[in-house]
Amino acid sequence: MAEHRIIPRLGEFLRARRALVRSEQHGMPAGTRRTPGLRREEVAMLAGVSTDYYVRLEQGREKRPSAQVVEALARALLLEDEAAAYLRGLAQPGPARRTRRAARREYAAPGLVALLDAWSATPARTPTPTIRA
Repeated sequence: MAEHRIIPRLGEFLRARRALVRSEQHGMPAGTRRTPGLRREEVAMLAGVSTDYYVRLEQGREKRPSAQVVEALARALLLEDEAAAYLRGLAQPGPARRTRRAARREYAAPGLVALLDAWSATPARTPTPTIRA
């Protein structure tokens, strides 16, 4: 379920960063453009992936790009360290974290404690939710 939220964010990030990079920054001719930034084809070429694959990434149809592809995209989009780390986090999220409940103390009923004290020579154990009988 969380994956559906991550993939669109990856595409949004790639589109936003693509719009910030000018072709001259990669030594390509400026030319006239209807929209600012690199074209999808240019990003794909610079990253060494197919245009179709890059489009699928932007559209959220590709779920798990490899670490090599993510690093190549970071270089093509001229990302600084923090932005590249953010891209890696979007592209390859870690497993969902489970929150641990605080351990609560469990106490035996006073009658059970008295019974166990009376049987001092007999081994005994009381079951708990974590230790089943």
